[in-house]
Amino acid sequence: MAERRMMAKSIIKSDQFLEMPMSSQLLYFHLLLDADDDGFINAPKSIMRVIGAKDDDMRVLQAKGYTIPFDSGVIVIKHWRIHNSLRKDRYNPNPQLENERKQLIINDKKEYELATTWQPTGNQLATNGYHSIGKDSIGKDSIGKDSIGSGRDKSQPTRTHFIPPTLEEVKAYCIERNNNIDAEYFIDFQEARGWVLSNGKKMKDWKATIRTWERNNYNRNHVNKNSKDNAINVVNNLMSKLGGNGNEQSATDTESTIDVTASVHY
Repeated sequence: MAERRMMAKSIIKSDQFLEMPMSSQLLYFHLLLDADDDGFINAPKSIMRVIGAKDDDMRVLQAKGYTIPFDSGVIVIKHWRIHNSLRKDRYNPNPQLENERKQLIINDKKEYELATTWQPTGNQLATNGYHSIGKDSIGKDSIGKDSIGSGRDKSQPTRTHFIPPTLEEVKAYCIERNNNIDAEYFIDFQEARGWVLSNGKKMKDWKATIRTWERNNYNRNHVNKNSKDNAINVVNNLMSKLGGNGNEQSATDTESTIDVTASVHY
């Protein structure tokens, strides 16, 4: 693995990158430094522990489309090929990440994407001879519009196009199932993965994925946006139980105090 890594200003100086929390930006830099020659990090949790990063920092990177996660726990830097281009005589792929390598393609923007079943073998990052990312193809002329999709069989039947759900649709379905899944996080997570399942297949039924998250207890506690209204309601309810409301309370009744903070969730 190379000792030097480059960073593209077009990525790290963009407004989208700079708007992320500093802790997420720091985590990204460390991941970039510790990635292998293909941009994979096989132990991101250890890096997070060393620098004190939180799970939310990684979720931000995934939601913003800077990393792509795999079920194995491995992640890959989406814009790796924009940051770094190695000479073919210095390129050393990690043989232990063969499975993850097969799940990726490189688009015409030099970004990694999760491959789907209909895309050609020649587009995959790793095939039997590392045709797309092996030593014979590493170089500044190896990736371009002419090399992406050139091997696609145009005679294949057109598959039904998946239409991602709206935020309102996901919220409504989660409320219907009372599963406590954060709809915004679900959409951000799936958009970062390109609405592709962990097995590399294109998603067909987002509701089925929601149900899978339920079975895996993959929900998040989110901030209560109506906390102020809830606080007012809690106070009114407690005062009603005491026999009056805010207008009827005596000025001399200041000795009776009630701590309602435990009843209000922010």
